[in-house]
Amino acid sequence: MSNPTHDPFYSSPFGPFYRRHAPYMVQPEYRIYEMNKRLQTRTEESDSLWWDAFATEFFEEDATLTLSFCLEDGPKRYTIGRTLIPRYFSTVFEGGVSELHYILKHSKESFHNSCITLDCDQCTMVTQHGKPMFTKVCTEGRLILEFAFDDLMRIKTWHFTIRQYRELIPRSILAMHAQDPQVLEQLSKNITRMGLTNFTLNYLRLCVILEPMQELMSRHKTYNLSPRDCLKTCLFQKWQRMVAPPAGHPQNFKTEIFPTNHKKAEPARQTTTKRRKRKNSASSANSAGTTASKKRSPATNFSLSSQVPVSISSTRFASSLFLRLYVHVCRFTTRPPLLKRPSTKTPNSQPPGGLSL
Repeated sequence: MSNPTHDPFYSSPFGPFYRRHAPYMVQPEYRIYEMNKRLQTRTEESDSLWWDAFATEFFEEDATLTLSFCLEDGPKRYTIGRTLIPRYFSTVFEGGVSELHYILKHSKESFHNSCITLDCDQCTMVTQHGKPMFTKVCTEGRLILEFAFDDLMRIKTWHFTIRQYRELIPRSILAMHAQDPQVLEQLSKNITRMGLTNFTLNYLRLCVILEPMQELMSRHKTYNLSPRDCLKTCLFQKWQRMVAPPAGHPQNFKTEIFPTNHKKAEPARQTTTKRRKRKNSASSANSAGTTASKKRSPATNFSLSSQVPVSISSTRFASSLFLRLYVHVCRFTTRPPLLKRPSTKTPNSQPPGGLSL
């Protein structure tokens, strides 16, 4: 019996030179399959903790989810952050959906720096509705996912652009109510808008208000402050960031606002030296006083009271960003006192730029 030919690249698992295969990364499309399997394990008793664990498993801490579609009143685009993603998936099931999964066809993968991009032009979001009637909704569109290139391989960005949708009703239900025109008219009406329930659409509209208020709500939850105090602290910190000098420069607020231009001061010296030779001593003394005033930086004449209008304008600019958001937290009629009018100010003085306090 002849011995088999020896393969120099073959390593027996029982030999001393056995080597294991190097670990390989999971394909991005398989992560969507795992997400579908996780959604199937959802039960009616799944609470917010279950949805937070679901989002933690498949989404990064700074992940964003974007939905783009067109309704009767025009195109819509909603982008939500990581803290609102668990609630989005839960609203899908709270709107009458009993099953949700995604089907990817002919997807393309590409690698960029430290992330993997999955582009699927033929993505279908399939939802099974149990109420108000048994309906299968197929929402078709383009899905672009960006995964982190690590062991967890979680989603960083989710962008689903909806093109069209179809609502499918079993023939058995139509045959059962064929003689009832009222039921047939009810069956002919759509139960979704672009494949999304009204419950989900209302939540997306609410996210437009909730997303910019994440800083206020997190501060209220962390420090147990009132909404008014949360708004004051957020505005004060934003004002500090706006008026703070850039990093790497001396902490001199005056020189940051009025920087001295040394290039323009040199020609002034030459002109004044020529005038000294032509005029007498009295005129030279006057010219020396004028040159000293020219050489003096505008920052030396900058008083502390002149900083107040700048800070007030910056605070008003910051407050305009949070004013609309604050109305949804607590109703108030008077604006919170951010900065007080200085007492050293004359009644005829006016802030620069025509701003009235």
